[in-house]
Amino acid sequence: MPLPASRWRRFELSLAAVLLLILALDFAFPLPTPASNSPTLTVLAADGTPLRAWPGDDGAQRHPTTPEAVSPHYLQALLHYEDRWFYVHPGVNPVALARAAWQWVRHGRIVSGGSTLTMQVARLVDERAAGRSVPAKLRQIVRALQLELHLSKHEILALYLNLAPMGGPLEGVETASRAYLGKGAADLSQAEAALLVALPQSPTRLRPDRAVASAQAARDKVLTRMQTQGVWTAAEVADAKLERVFAPPLRARWLAPLAAERLRQEARRQGKTEAVIQSTLDAGLQARLEQLLTDRLNSLPEAVSMAALVVDNRTLDVRGYVGSADFTDARRGAHVDMVRAKRSPGSTLKPFLYAMALDEGLIHSESLLIDAPQNFGGYAPGNFQADFSGPVSVSEALQRSLNVPAVDLLDRLGPERFAGRLRNAGVKLRMPANAAPNLSLILGGGSTTLEELVGAYTALARGGLAARPHLTPGAPLQETRLMSEGAAFIVREILENGGRPGNPFRESGQRVAWKTGTSFGFRDAWALGVTDRYTFGVWIGRPDGTPNPGHFGANSAAPLLRDLAAALGPDGMSNQARQQLGPRRKPDNVAAVPICWPQGQAEAATEPGLCLQRRTAWTLDGAVPPTLPDRLRPTPLAEPVWVKAGQRVQPGCAPDAERVDAVRWPALLGPFLDAEQRHPMERLPWRADCAPREPVANRLRVVGLEPGTMLRPAPGQAEVTLRLQAIGAQQGATWLLDGQWMAASDTAAAAQTLHVSRPGPHRLTVMDGLGRWARVEFQVAN
Repeated sequence: MPLPASRWRRFELSLAAVLLLILALDFAFPLPTPASNSPTLTVLAADGTPLRAWPGDDGAQRHPTTPEAVSPHYLQALLHYEDRWFYVHPGVNPVALARAAWQWVRHGRIVSGGSTLTMQVARLVDERAAGRSVPAKLRQIVRALQLELHLSKHEILALYLNLAPMGGPLEGVETASRAYLGKGAADLSQAEAALLVALPQSPTRLRPDRAVASAQAARDKVLTRMQTQGVWTAAEVADAKLERVFAPPLRARWLAPLAAERLRQEARRQGKTEAVIQSTLDAGLQARLEQLLTDRLNSLPEAVSMAALVVDNRTLDVRGYVGSADFTDARRGAHVDMVRAKRSPGSTLKPFLYAMALDEGLIHSESLLIDAPQNFGGYAPGNFQADFSGPVSVSEALQRSLNVPAVDLLDRLGPERFAGRLRNAGVKLRMPANAAPNLSLILGGGSTTLEELVGAYTALARGGLAARPHLTPGAPLQETRLMSEGAAFIVREILENGGRPGNPFRESGQRVAWKTGTSFGFRDAWALGVTDRYTFGVWIGRPDGTPNPGHFGANSAAPLLRDLAAALGPDGMSNQARQQLGPRRKPDNVAAVPICWPQGQAEAATEPGLCLQRRTAWTLDGAVPPTLPDRLRPTPLAEPVWVKAGQRVQPGCAPDAERVDAVRWPALLGPFLDAEQRHPMERLPWRADCAPREPVANRLRVVGLEPGTMLRPAPGQAEVTLRLQAIGAQQGATWLLDGQWMAASDTAAAAQTLHVSRPGPHRLTVMDGLGRWARVEFQVAN
């Protein structure tokens, strides 16, 4: 029987009153605003892998996401485990609430809350609705109804995905997935989805980085429920349960922490407020790079740090960035970014010097250089191994990183000009106490950074164009010509294989042009490498600048660089990329030309009989420059010799002597040459009555050791001690034993004490500042 109209009227009025009351309460007690005004700042790798994250102002880490951006496995597990009727109920599930109320009456306590996803969201947005007490539950119910009144189901689900507690400072499924599993929530497997569904039930007790067993048991419970409800098959659940629950400590998930900090600071300076910063780093390569450095730590003193940088030559994207050896070890200067630290580069600038000299037409790859004691206006450099080789080619000097030839070449090119060219290409050489550029630059007299060096070395793979590496995608390319394409090709050939056209590189898995460097006092050890795909560099030392004796570029940095090259793969490229690139192209203006020593000119342009040693050189732009001018005897190396009856004579005392064209070596090379290396005419003896007479005061001789002497150590001693003096020496004296530097003095007349321990024949040489020399051969008995 239908209700009377009056009763319908009263019912409608009552319903309207209730609705008005609800609307009034909703207006008087609005929903709290979810914590979204302080989002987490996250730095991502190029593929979206999180590198490092910083919490918001409230200390929480959260990464905004949507239901569409989350794995379907997770949504299935969440809705079927937590709230199967989510899309049906109005915010509360009456059946679940009735069951919870009955359990409370029966047991005298709350056994199950009967919470829906909407009620859980209500608890997350309203702190007063948290807890399991009856007033808290009533508040949850009211807030859940409000949520359903204001938001769609999609919006409520999104709130849960972003606010669900996941242990520690982590909030939301995307945050937990990145922090614990190292991947985005879109890529969750069924086992991983079940784990993250279970975690909010007890975020502290079930953290997979601290309570593995409890987390796995909770995960398996979710998996079993999914099988029972027929959502996932028994086979799928069985496979999922085989996956081991494991998550390293949250901090251990960081990659490239100093690079990420750098990007965060740059964003702040630019006033950017984005919650996500994209980087160019390759997450997989970065992880391998960090592991390489970690594996080296046990071989280094506890205060020593390391840095490494890998740059893609094509895009100048930074693909790997390690600013310190161990970000958790304060003893190693954990938070000091040595990629950007200003340090002495040692010999790492030498390739640029030789490239500039090639472009200036001063040298070719086999130009004759002098590796002998020299004094450059009071600056007398020595080699790292404290020995000298005499005549060396450009390629030998660069590959062996000899110091004296490099200083000689810089003196001719000009240190100010050299520093200016480097500065223009992004390598800013900072001089001590604002000093002007000088000859010490080429041995590390200034300071620069690993980042600047790597950027300059990219010129060897980019046709001579140096460029600034960048950490953010889409950054404008900043490049400058540092050397010509031909000079880059020649220098790279030298650093790869010695640089001789007749000695091609042996094709193998690794084709790396590399150079090491060591700063004064063993403070910095460097190694730089270039392949077709990558340019990379490593630095080893103490961040505070304290010396690190025994560690230098060749024995510490170079092995690390070699391992890094191996980690990058053959030539740093895939086989497909290698095939696309094809063989390396020699520039058209580079040619292989036979040349002759000592003049250094093309063999075809050398007079017959004046070619004492043949070599094949890389030349640039058709130029074959002669040997650099002799500093001590500025006359041409080709000079006439007068011969009569098989003896050399002076033309003034033997007018009928025969004039023969001959060639000599630079004067400073005299102590290092055997008779067979000299021109045949130069080896002829002088006729006694027709020889040049040198004043006795100008003669240089050794006092304290006679030629042919046999020396024996004193009883109980392992070495022979010699006290010697160079008579007639001017502008200082340098002593060499078997070509190795032994001692030097600014005062020529000063006596020198030398110690010889190796038995057998020896050659003692003394040279003065004028290039004159004297030699004594002797033996040490066993």
